[in-house]
Amino acid sequence: MNQDVFEKVPVPKAVFTLAVPTVLSMLVTIIYNMADTFFVGQTGDANQVAAVSLTMPLFTIFIACGNLFGVGGSSFISRALGQGEKEKVKHISSFCFYTCMIFAILIGLVFIVFMKPILKMIGSSPNTEGYAEQYMLYISAGSVLVVLANSLANIVRSEGAAKHSMIGMMIGTVVNIVLDPIMILSMNLGVAGAAIATLIGNLCSVIYYIVYILKVSSILSVSVKDFHISEGIAANVFLIGIPASLNNLLMSISNIILNNQLVKYGDEPVAAMGVALKANMLVVFLQMGIAMGIQPLVGYNFGARNFKRMKSVMKFSALCTIILGTVLTAVYFFNTESIIKIFIDDERVIDYGIKMLKALMVSGPFLGIMFVFTFTFQAMGKVVPSLILSISRQGLIYIPSVLILNRIIGIEGLIYSQPASDIACLLMSIVTFIIINHNLKKEA
Repeated sequence: MNQDVFEKVPVPKAVFTLAVPTVLSMLVTIIYNMADTFFVGQTGDANQVAAVSLTMPLFTIFIACGNLFGVGGSSFISRALGQGEKEKVKHISSFCFYTCMIFAILIGLVFIVFMKPILKMIGSSPNTEGYAEQYMLYISAGSVLVVLANSLANIVRSEGAAKHSMIGMMIGTVVNIVLDPIMILSMNLGVAGAAIATLIGNLCSVIYYIVYILKVSSILSVSVKDFHISEGIAANVFLIGIPASLNNLLMSISNIILNNQLVKYGDEPVAAMGVALKANMLVVFLQMGIAMGIQPLVGYNFGARNFKRMKSVMKFSALCTIILGTVLTAVYFFNTESIIKIFIDDERVIDYGIKMLKALMVSGPFLGIMFVFTFTFQAMGKVVPSLILSISRQGLIYIPSVLILNRIIGIEGLIYSQPASDIACLLMSIVTFIIINHNLKKEA
């Protein structure tokens, strides 16, 4: 662990040291997520593309499980390091590793047993149901790999090893991208090939992280003897992990609701929204990467009661997200059609996709500010603010927006429901920080 980065290195350099590898990790994640859609799209079958889009809410549930222990564990680890409790870090990381696997197995079994009714619930049609079932059966069977890869990436990052977190993700992505065209196109496996490639990629990531923890890290552990649920470990992990995972779970629920509304207008809008959301990942995830990258820095300084440095980290990071968000939004806005055509060559899907991607760009320039506040609250262990913001963007505000705007202006309402939710959540996050900052001044 490089303690100077947390305590002494100038804020801009400290932020870049931790955030750049995390941003690159998110870029890798984007490529990883886009790969399946891109290569499935090369089959020329809009039904297979729609099937992959439909199953994303279910895949996101596995990511939510990974975040439950990854974000919850990393937040607690960062604060423990700030307080100098290195032995506790071993207990936290071991608890997250083993409990995470148990949760993943249980969720995977539920999906396998109840696959058909679940697919009907998320809006599959006779044209997409078979493809969706193929994809999710493989992903569910390998659920432990998907969940562990996500969780361990966060745990490794928590001790400041952002570069190793990035390398682990990059290995999995490269393997996935290499295998995708072979399995989807050359072996003619379609969506099943996409799922198999995803699992093999995650397996490679998990192996890298475990080797790192065993051979390189001096404070993280995956040893059974370090497994503890005492010292408030379970409670602290779940208190922050649940709000973080709720965001993913609500993303799944909201996507299910959105797809159920979109499918009324045909399978093409479902496929188009899936493509638009995948394309928009670059704008969303890169800004999120900056916010995620500073989490260990914020958590450490909050634990050490160095509020001045913590706030400087937040301000500089927010400025970086604004610059990045504005540049990406401009590039996307003026190249929307070209971007959509990368994924699909169906005219109706392209027409819908252009309109949907432009709508998502409305909130692009300032989205990162909200992420900086949200991840800061998680790093500080602020349960209630973290929970409120987590359930708002994809749930409390977004779901009513989908239903109400669809009823008022039809499919246009569905298209603009996400930026409407983003604007409302940004305002909420600013007000919440003003309140928390006022309380911090009293503690200083």
